[in-house]
Amino acid sequence: MKNNILLKGDNIKALNLLLNEKNLKGKIDLIYIDPPFATNGNFTITDGRATTISNSKSGNVAYSDKLVGTEFIEFLRKRLVLLRDLLSERGSIYLHIDYKIGHYVKIMMDEVFGIENFRNDITRIKCNPKNFKRLGFGNIKDLILFYSKTSNPIWNEPKTRYTKEDIEKLFSKKDKNGRRYTTVPIHAPGETVRGKSNQPFKGSLPPKGRHWRTDVETLEQWDSAGLIEWSSNGNPRKIIFADEREGKRVQDIWEFKDPQYPTYPTEKNQGLLDLIISTSSKKGSIVLDCFCGSGTTLKSAHLLERNWIGIDKSDYAIEATINKLGTISDDFFVEKPNFEIINMSDIQNLVDHKTNREENILMNS
Repeated sequence: MKNNILLKGDNIKALNLLLNEKNLKGKIDLIYIDPPFATNGNFTITDGRATTISNSKSGNVAYSDKLVGTEFIEFLRKRLVLLRDLLSERGSIYLHIDYKIGHYVKIMMDEVFGIENFRNDITRIKCNPKNFKRLGFGNIKDLILFYSKTSNPIWNEPKTRYTKEDIEKLFSKKDKNGRRYTTVPIHAPGETVRGKSNQPFKGSLPPKGRHWRTDVETLEQWDSAGLIEWSSNGNPRKIIFADEREGKRVQDIWEFKDPQYPTYPTEKNQGLLDLIISTSSKKGSIVLDCFCGSGTTLKSAHLLERNWIGIDKSDYAIEATINKLGTISDDFFVEKPNFEIINMSDIQNLVDHKTNREENILMNS
């Protein structure tokens, strides 16, 4: 794959590099970020095991989350303005945040991306119920704010499998062969004065104020194929078989619990990233995560045949990301990741060296 890049350093500088040097303005189809949550704490790693609780008293600091309040909002805003410029016209951004600061972040994102491009506030169930002694209800969720660049983003409708209970509830009828099914009306609200959806079917017109959902020729084909059920009073309904449905539409409450033993404090469930990436990008798209942490976004993007760019300034994050990408096996279906590693401090050193050299030439001329 092309365009796979892992950048180590300040993501403001890295994003500017992507815009100005890599010429990626308007070329990123999907951005997922899981930035700090303004907890005013530090997150540590001890003997290879990460803590997910801020202000841990032991271990090495993986990342510091000390910006709070308006400083934190401004910190995010500066980065989101650059991310907006990187997004393609059909691009989307998913920002993962918690309930304490998330509502303030949404107001700021409405300004940056436009409230008309707000798509969802997704609730993510992150853990099992806790029994902490605290004034308030137990917190088992965080949220994901989903925006698009325009009104026409990439969208691959996600479906989730029906459970046994779903099938029994939604497809309560059985045919002579035991196939579960339900029925739906073949007419819909609204009259059509002229057109194929207002003609007689089996000698009957649609009810007053309604029209057939399709043309009469198709209704005849359904009836011949045994796909219309007639009630005792002659009311036709379309038969829908459970085993022919892909599944049910994904709603805005997702259960993707965090790993029990994370290698990095912000490590997320890969199924969460699989859903986001498969829904809001396509094969060959570039997926960007500028707070890439343990690299879950990058691994998911690679396995789904997307190109990717990851950015983080933490040594531990870069190490965890490289290790995670290294777990991808090279086989007939998936190639091992091939990517460029860019250290932003090396670039800055080159810039400083070039500047000093030019200044010396000017002084000696």
